[in-house]
Amino acid sequence: MERKNIEAARLVLIGAICGDIIGSCYEWRPTKDSDFKLFSVYSRFTDDTVCSIAIADALMHGKPFAERLQYWCRKYPNAGYGGAYRKWIQSSNPLPYNSWGNGSAMRVSAVGAYARSLDEALATAEASAAVTHNHPEGVKGALAVASAIFLALTGKSKEEIKEYIETTFGYNLSREYKDIQPGYKFDVSCQGSVPESLIAFLESHDYESTVRKAVAMGGDSDTMAAIAGGVAAAYYGDIPTHILEECMRRLPEEMKEVISAFNDSL
Repeated sequence: MERKNIEAARLVLIGAICGDIIGSCYEWRPTKDSDFKLFSVYSRFTDDTVCSIAIADALMHGKPFAERLQYWCRKYPNAGYGGAYRKWIQSSNPLPYNSWGNGSAMRVSAVGAYARSLDEALATAEASAAVTHNHPEGVKGALAVASAIFLALTGKSKEEIKEYIETTFGYNLSREYKDIQPGYKFDVSCQGSVPESLIAFLESHDYESTVRKAVAMGGDSDTMAAIAGGVAAAYYGDIPTHILEECMRRLPEEMKEVISAFNDSL
C-alpha cells in the first residue's frame, strides 16, 4: 500500500463536482476569459456529478458499477446525458457500446482517491469505464485521470505526473495552454479533452486557477473542469471555502451523504 494524503483524498470527489458545477453554465455558451463569474443562478450539477456519485457509491459498498450508474442516473434523468448513454441507463441488459467519449474520465475521480496502489487505481478505473466506454480511448481517458489523482495523492510532483501520463498513455502534455486555448473547440472525446484538462492543471497554481483554465479552454467546460478539478484537489489539498459552500448548496442531501460516507471510507 502506498502512503496517501488522506485529507487531500477527501477533497477529490467534491473537487470534481465543484468543477462540474462551475463549468455547467459555460458548456453551451463557452468563454475564453478566465476571469469569468464562478457562479450564477444557472450553475448546477450535471451528469458529471451524478455519475461521479454513482462510482463513489459503488466503490464504498462493493456494488457493480453498472448497477449504481443506472440507479443514480435514473434518479436524475434530466442531468444532461448523451443519447447513447441515455439509452444505456434505461436498458434492462446494459452492455458497453464502444464509446470513446469523456464520460469515462469525468466520473472516475473517486477511483483515484479510493485506490490503495497505482495498480489498483488502473484496474478499477478500467472496470469503471468498461461498463460503457470500452473503446481503447475511452478506457485510456479514465486510466489517465485516475492515475494522475493517485500520483498527486502520493506526493508526486507535476513533472513526475506529466512524465507518467505521457509515457504510459501517449498524451502530449508538453504543449502550452496559451498555444492550445485560442483555437480550441468543443470536443467530447477523451483524446481531445483529457490531455487539455490535465494541461490546465499542470499550468495552474491552485484549485481555482485550475478550474478557471479548464473552463476558459472554451470546450466541454463542465466535464473538463470536473476532470481538472479532481486532479487539482488531490495535488493542492485545498479548495476555497467560498467554492465549497456554493457547490454544496446546489447538491441534494442524498448526494452530500454519499460524499461524506465516501470520505469516511478512505
